[in-house]
Amino acid sequence: MVVLLGGLLFLPACTQDQKKKEIYLQLYSVRDDIKADYTGTIAQVAEMGYTGVEPAGYADGKFYGLTPAEFKKSIEDVGMEVLSSHTARPLNDDSIAATNWDEVWAWWDTAIQAHKEAGMKYIVFPWMNTPATLADLQAYCDYFNQIGERCNAAGLRFGYHNHDFEFKEIEGQLMYDYMLNNTDPSKVFFQMDVYWLGEGGKDPVEYFNNYPGRFELLHIKDELEIGQSGKVDFENIYNNAGTAGAKYMIVEVERYSEGLTPFESIKESIDFLNDAPYVKASYSK
Repeated sequence: MVVLLGGLLFLPACTQDQKKKEIYLQLYSVRDDIKADYTGTIAQVAEMGYTGVEPAGYADGKFYGLTPAEFKKSIEDVGMEVLSSHTARPLNDDSIAATNWDEVWAWWDTAIQAHKEAGMKYIVFPWMNTPATLADLQAYCDYFNQIGERCNAAGLRFGYHNHDFEFKEIEGQLMYDYMLNNTDPSKVFFQMDVYWLGEGGKDPVEYFNNYPGRFELLHIKDELEIGQSGKVDFENIYNNAGTAGAKYMIVEVERYSEGLTPFESIKESIDFLNDAPYVKASYSK
């Protein structure tokens, strides 16, 4: 808006909303607080300026004990949006071949419907045990392709979130690369956890370049608060987010500096990103 006062042209300062960056929070970051006071915790997260959330509390068709509609409303009532969810149904660890597929697909049908009703854009598979053989890893790739197909049919996207164990070899094949090469990009994206990838001895941007467009969501994480350790080159990651195909950036803080509460920790993290000139206002537009 332009204001004319006394013949002079004034450009008012941007409002807080206009300057706000799209920064999401993985709610595992405040896991104990959520158990103690869900409503108060969500309100505090919103007050800090987080755009939306990625829950890690799905079970039996509910999120943190709330129906999908109740969960969606609770997030939207404090001015945030529901983006994605960490949700998993691992295969039979004793013998993947012994997996009861009727039970597996019934579970996923319920989960996908719940996530759709909650307003999710994404479902992310956050963990699996390291497969014993390459054949077992291929079984997981096939499994992920099938979940992704079901998610696509419901208007959702399906992805996998890494830790550091995926950067070990199984029968001479690097696990993470094998997964990238043996999943269908139209059905499976990868939510790169930039800290864990570094802990696995790899460079996030190298993966962006080698597998462009595969990393639709990024977990922005550090050893403690974002920017605290100096281990992660966040500027290089953000500057190459377009190559990655990244649309949404999600903060996760798993451990906190001594003397900081989880709320103080996630506040330091969002402040670091808001102050960083290389972090754009949005990557989804």
